[in-house]
Amino acid sequence: NGATISIRRRMTSGFYFRLAYTFAHAVDDGQDALVAGRPVTMQNAYSASSERGPSVTDQRHRFVLSAIEEIKPFGRDRELLAKIFNDWKLAGVMTIGSGRPIDAKVFGDPNQDGNSSNDRLPGYGRNAFLGPDYATADLRLTRRLYLRPRYKLELVAEAFNALNRDNKRVTSTDDGFTSTATDFVQLDKTIGIKYFPAYYQRPANLTRATSAYAPRQIQFALRLTF
Repeated sequence: NGATISIRRRMTSGFYFRLAYTFAHAVDDGQDALVAGRPVTMQNAYSASSERGPSVTDQRHRFVLSAIEEIKPFGRDRELLAKIFNDWKLAGVMTIGSGRPIDAKVFGDPNQDGNSSNDRLPGYGRNAFLGPDYATADLRLTRRLYLRPRYKLELVAEAFNALNRDNKRVTSTDDGFTSTATDFVQLDKTIGIKYFPAYYQRPANLTRATSAYAPRQIQFALRLTF
């Protein structure tokens, strides 16, 4: 389920922009079919209602702003400055998205079904935790020079994640099989000859990212068209 609101301004006087916001909610009972050869991640395959929860593809909020502007600060009365500073084109895309669900997994095989990869923390449904959000801004500055009637030289400067935001990352596969940020450790207890699963220790890095997406990257290029 989802809804999208979009506002767009067509190219007028050298300026264009588009703003879009999406609210969505994806719900399912598992995505085991995405990756072949892995054991199922459903804890209880016989009860779809107990497995139904936020999908690993669920992202509630997503905001995207893109814009293009043709820079022409000087008129014809300032020919020299116009040749240097006019006819540049600035483009950018800003993307902001909320976190995606991650599962509260338990080490071992508490339900004794022979699958040590599908056990969740008692009292929590599928994908009960929320991972970190994501935001980035990409910029591109270009200028086209006409050398001869058939030759064009384009100057390009690009910046990815221009604000150098620390976009934290939780390791999780497309089907939610791997999540290093919510692995609870089962602590055991033995009384006499009887064995009991005692409790689950909260991980020190609960929902804490162990890696990050790419930092700011800047590149320059020359392109000759003939």
